[in-house]
Parts: sequence; structure tokens; C-alpha cells
Amino acid sequence: MAKSARVAIDVGGTFTDVVTLDGGSGNVKFDKVPTTPSDPQQGVLNGFAASGVSLEAVSHFIHGTTLGLNALLTRRGAKTGIVTTEGFRDVYLLGRTDRIPMYDWKYRKPKSLVERQHILELPERLDFEGKVVKAFDENAARAVAKQFIELGVQSVAIVFLHSYVNPAHEQKMAAIMREVAPEIEVTVSSSLSRELREYERSSTAVLDAYIKPLVRKYIGKLQESLAAKKFSGLFLMTRSGGGAMTAESSKETPVNLILSGPAGGVLGAAWFSKATGCGDLITIDMGGTSLDASLVVDGEPLTYFDASFEGLPINLSSLYIHTIGAGGGSLVWIDEGNHLQVGPASAGADPGPAAYGNGGKEATFTDAALHVGYLGNENALAGTLVLNKELAEGSLKVNADKLGMDIDEVARGVIRISTIKIVGAVRAITVELGHTPADFALLSFGGGGGLVGVDVARELNIPTVIMPPGPGAFSAFGMLMASVQHDFSRTRITGLDTADLSIINADFAEMRSEAKAALDNEGFSAKEQHFTQYMDLRYSGQEHSVTLPVSEKIDDAEIVHMREVFSEAHEKAYGHTMPDPIELVSLRFSARGEVDAPVLPVLTKQAGRVPTPTGIRQVYVGGGKRAPYSLYDRDDLQFGDTIEGPAIINEHTATTVFHAGDRAELGKYGEIIIHVAKAN
Repeated sequence: MAKSARVAIDVGGTFTDVVTLDGGSGNVKFDKVPTTPSDPQQGVLNGFAASGVSLEAVSHFIHGTTLGLNALLTRRGAKTGIVTTEGFRDVYLLGRTDRIPMYDWKYRKPKSLVERQHILELPERLDFEGKVVKAFDENAARAVAKQFIELGVQSVAIVFLHSYVNPAHEQKMAAIMREVAPEIEVTVSSSLSRELREYERSSTAVLDAYIKPLVRKYIGKLQESLAAKKFSGLFLMTRSGGGAMTAESSKETPVNLILSGPAGGVLGAAWFSKATGCGDLITIDMGGTSLDASLVVDGEPLTYFDASFEGLPINLSSLYIHTIGAGGGSLVWIDEGNHLQVGPASAGADPGPAAYGNGGKEATFTDAALHVGYLGNENALAGTLVLNKELAEGSLKVNADKLGMDIDEVARGVIRISTIKIVGAVRAITVELGHTPADFALLSFGGGGGLVGVDVARELNIPTVIMPPGPGAFSAFGMLMASVQHDFSRTRITGLDTADLSIINADFAEMRSEAKAALDNEGFSAKEQHFTQYMDLRYSGQEHSVTLPVSEKIDDAEIVHMREVFSEAHEKAYGHTMPDPIELVSLRFSARGEVDAPVLPVLTKQAGRVPTPTGIRQVYVGGGKRAPYSLYDRDDLQFGDTIEGPAIINEHTATTVFHAGDRAELGKYGEIIIHVAKAN
């Protein structure tokens, strides 16, 4: 059977999104099925069933999962141990002395993922240049491996001092662990990060080890189930740092999956920016549990290298995504000061909002949106779920009675509070990074993105909101655009003007060789392989650095150019430059195995057509009043159609709301482009 279909499945907290691309026609089909928290694999298989495509016909399967993230959130990972250099047992437990919430007197340091009794030391030592100070003790290493067995440890992180310069001792320990204790999973810190800062490297390795048994089991079981259904195509997983990685690579370095949940939407936004020429984008992805905000500048997602999970550093490349607890399932509650609050706690997939009729009693954002009229019950959500207005009203009444307010005003307040929280998230990724929101368009997606996008844009003076095709499943759609990516790094601290360029070029050559070997092993031809080099630069004595792309060959002219570019970048990011010497901190190398990007059909423009509303819905607009909003079915709209607000556009995976003075038009890929009226 010819393999012509691509399927992307994104498992979220409430729904599992499915996007199917017919490689022959270019047609895209969007589906949603309920997430199955007790058995995530079943949700994926249900997604394939909803797609209606035989797995024999699937050439590419791209998968996004929050499995590793959820294991960390619930602290249900593996019993993990650490083996480290003698005398450095407590590096991981001590961490850093800084406090991220500096003025929060109730702050508590994140609970360690490893108990102290499971941290063992080994006689060995390297200096900062990677030279042996104390030889690796093989007999002691075997004793350590046996001790881990006695402790019942399931996974071990190997973290030796200065292994980022010379990984030989870590590799020896890993070989002994696999020989003596093959049942224990092993993570080698230098295989994940070749950068200084032993605590950050320790944390990254521990996070990887903590989720490795769970992720390896899940992916392996899913591979078996897919093979049983005759799937033999390319199986990819989305990465925290953008792009994708093969399923086999995912099993080896699952830490790259931790923050990959929202990655698909950002990848889709980058593709959309290039395909439509719409320029720089702010993205908001509002799902059932949370909202993710990010940036696309010059067609590329914003990335950074100091991500963290609940205060635990991840010393790897990650997409710059700001997440807040503002989703469709965010719970409504009254605080001690008798003030209305929304989130961050969520009703999740089970029981979900009260309106779902699955036993949920507490009001959520979804219940409020249904009550004010943003949502209706004319059509089923995800094809099967009909919202219950009476249950939604009953849940909201509990809060209204406590506050002595009208239910209408409580519901409107819930939406307003959520909107302002989202505005704060957008400010965090724009204003706080030196960007002006009004210089961007807002790409709003996720099941709830269309309910808040226009209001968020109006608050920030953003002139345009774009709802992409299939917004409720756009994260899964974005996964279809992912190429395989590998990231490498080397610490090389030296003055920029005094750097030995032969050493720098040798480091880049070594990383290029590793990258090429990885892509060759994954079956990518030379034409499909693309490489990019970067430098981390800072002013001498500073802690923070700026990552900038560099040419393939580093010579004196390139150093002069980098000095100029760094000054410009530093001023943009921090508002000033300094006369101090510039220092090189790290070298970075990114390798991409190009997967043919699908080509979507461009719609034929229908000039002079006037779309016909399917009905009218009364929407609460404040002041005790409701106003008529015209209803449209997105499937009935065509390229070039224009709709004046107030209106609501319904579709299978989402709902889009815009108001009086706003104007929407349908673009060439079926996207809804909303021109936002300025606030009064």
C-alpha cells in the first residue's frame, strides 16, 4: 500500500488533537478525541481511529506528549540515584543560593527528585582542562553499581566534575553500570550537555533519568501497538527546543520531551509566518488546562538555554514559551478577601467543566463562556460533547451567591480576569524582552484561543488577530512541519579578541562531525542536512549571555563582525552597551534533518460573495444587556469572505468571537484574519 498520509497527534490535558494530511491532495482533516489519562497510549490509538486512515498508509507519524512533564508534576517518576565525584555528593541537593521569587517569604525550595541516600560517590577527579587528577577506580565503580541494585534504584544519573571537557570517566561508569546492573536505566550528563556549571548539568541529567523508564516504556509499547497495525513509517516526537527527534532518540534522551507539549503550535506558527508573509507573531495557545504564549521573529521561534521546571534547571535548548494556568477548564473560586479568581487549578479532562455533565460541580472558564453566549450547545464539541447550560449556570450561581452578584456579571468577570492574566503572559514575552506588542500580529489558537484572542489584542493595541485553520488542533498541525533536530554545545570561556581561532574552529568541526553522524544514522542524505553555528557572548564579568549565529569559518573578520552584532543585540535585550571586553562563553551547533514540508492547497478567491449567517445568539455584553451576535459556520466560508462584528464563527475544534467594530476576512489557507477595532 502506498504511504501518502501524515498524521500528527498531540496529547493534551483534556483533549487529544489529531491532524491528518493527505499527501496526494494536500487536504487536511482535524479531529479531537478525549484524552485518556489512565492509559495515554489508548488516546493515541483512538486518535488514529478518528483519523480514518489505515496505519499502513501513514508515511509520517509525529507525536507530542506531556507524559514526562506529568510524571514530574505528580512526582511519579523512577526511583533515581546519582553517582558523582568523591566529595561532591551534595552539589545537586544544595543547588544555587539565589531565590527566583525574591520577595515571596512563603517560598519553599523545590523538593529534590533524588534522596540523599541514593547519591553515591566515586574516587575519580578531572581538572577544569579535563586532565586526570585522580584516576578512575574501576573496582569502586563496580561496587557502586552493586549498591544501586541493593538500594532498589531504577535509574541513575552519572555526573562527574568537569566531564563537560572530558567525558571519559562518565563513559567508563556508564559501561560498568550496563554490565553490572543492566536492569537500571543510565543517563550520562556529558551526553546531554557539554557545558560548565555542575549543578545545572546535574539537574538536567537527573530530570532525564527520573522520567526515562516511564517514557521508554510508553514509547516502546506504542511502537509495538503501531507495528501490530502494520505501521512502518517514520515515527517522530516533538522536542522542547523545536523540531523533532526520532522515537529511538526520544527513548535515549527523554529530557528533550519535557517542555515539548506546546512546541507544535510554535512550529506551526513559524511555518505560517513564512507561508503567508504575515510577519512577526505573538502566539497564544489556550487549551483545557493552561495557556502557552510565545514569539516568532523573522520566521523563527524564539529559543533560550536556561529553561527550568519548577525551579529545577534544564541546561538544554528550549523554545521560549511562557505558560500560565488559564485554560478552558480553569476553576473559578473566591479568595480569602472575597474576590473572584480564575485558575491556575483546572478541572482537567475528568470530570471537566460542569457543563460537560461528567460530574464536575465547580465552575470553570468554559462554563462562563457558555453562560455569556460565547459558546453554544447547538453543535457538539469535538464531535460528541454537548454542553449543558443549566449545569453551567448552577456552578456559577454558587460563586455569585457568595459574592452577592448577578450570575451574568460573575461569568463576564471570569472571562475578563482570564483575559488580563493572558495579557500579562504576553507582556512577559514581549515588553520584558524589549519588544512592543503592537509590532506583532496575534496568532490565537487552541480550543479556547478564539474566545479571548480579540480581547487580548485590544488590551495590547495589537491591530490584527489571526485564527489559523483548525485552531483547536493547531499544535498537532504544527507538528507536521517539524524537521529532525539535534543540538550540541561546548563551553569555551575566553576573551573574544584573544580567542585561539584554531581551537574554536576545531570545536565546531567536532560538533559538525557528531551531528552529521547522527543524521546519517537516521537516514538523511547530505542534501537534507542543514547546520547552523552559534556563539554565546557576554561582557567580561557578567553572568548572562547573548546567543548569536556565526559563519561556518571563524576568522578575524568574523570576530570583528561578532563584536558589532553583540553590542546591538545587548542593547536591544538589556537597554545598554558597555565599554568592557567581550567574552566568549559557549559554542553551539544545531543540525537539522529536513523532512519534506507538506504543501497545503491555496483556496480560490470568491470576489463579491456575501457569507450567510446560520443564526443569531444573544451575548451578554455588560450593564445587564445582551446583544445579538451573528453565527457563522467556518466550513461555509471561502477565501475573500468578509464579516463585520459582532459575530461568532463556529467550527469542529474551536469557536472564534469578535465584537462590534471588528472585521474578519478569510485568507488563502482558510485562516481568519480579524482587524481589531481600537479600545474606546
